[in-house]
Amino acid sequence: MLEMRAVSKVFRTEQVETHAVRALDLHVKEGEFVAVTGPSGSGKTTFLNIAGLLETFTSGVYMLDGQDVSGLNDNARSKLRNQKIGFIFQGFNLIPDLNLFDNVDVPLRYRGMSAAERRERITDALTRVGLGSRLKHYPSELSGGQQQRAAIARALAGSPRLLLADEPTGNLDSQMARGVMELLEEINAAGSTIVMVTHDPELAARAQRNVHIVDGQATDLVREPRLIAAADAPVQSHA
Repeated sequence: MLEMRAVSKVFRTEQVETHAVRALDLHVKEGEFVAVTGPSGSGKTTFLNIAGLLETFTSGVYMLDGQDVSGLNDNARSKLRNQKIGFIFQGFNLIPDLNLFDNVDVPLRYRGMSAAERRERITDALTRVGLGSRLKHYPSELSGGQQQRAAIARALAGSPRLLLADEPTGNLDSQMARGVMELLEEINAAGSTIVMVTHDPELAARAQRNVHIVDGQATDLVREPRLIAAADAPVQSHA
């Protein structure tokens, strides 16, 4: 689904050259749930922006769902992003003057869908996240957890091949955070590929893989964290 080979991103000014990402290698298979961790300033946000086609990179190769995106122009990147990628942000990014139905509708309008198809997708997505009865509510009328669920519905309505989540529980209390994480796990179990940046080790441990980024380079910490306990268990002799 996502493959980066020696991807680097350099920010240059007249006097300073900053390497935000250095020869980063990362491969995410279709259907995986990968948590990306790392200290502040390590390159996590830059990586996520590159993965989401929001930012170009200086060198390397990035294959998204089998397509090399390196040479795409802005229009082609925007079209591919709208078709294949869903975003979930820490700050929800809901439009306060629009109700939930219209918030979810905004990105779909760029897809050229009929009103009937958009209506069906919006209703299904909001129902899937438990907000089917709140289509006409405004963001200010919802709790933080409900707003994040609405943001997830907005991402799901476009049927993305890849979901990118940037600290999706960062603005939530622990109970709401667990609820959002359980929803993401359900979405992943249904077949969606998810890459989630998080600072919370408890949430990261619930993903299938943990990737740690330090100084712009990625290290695969645990290939299958859910199996590590069994793999490390002592072998008992039955002699």
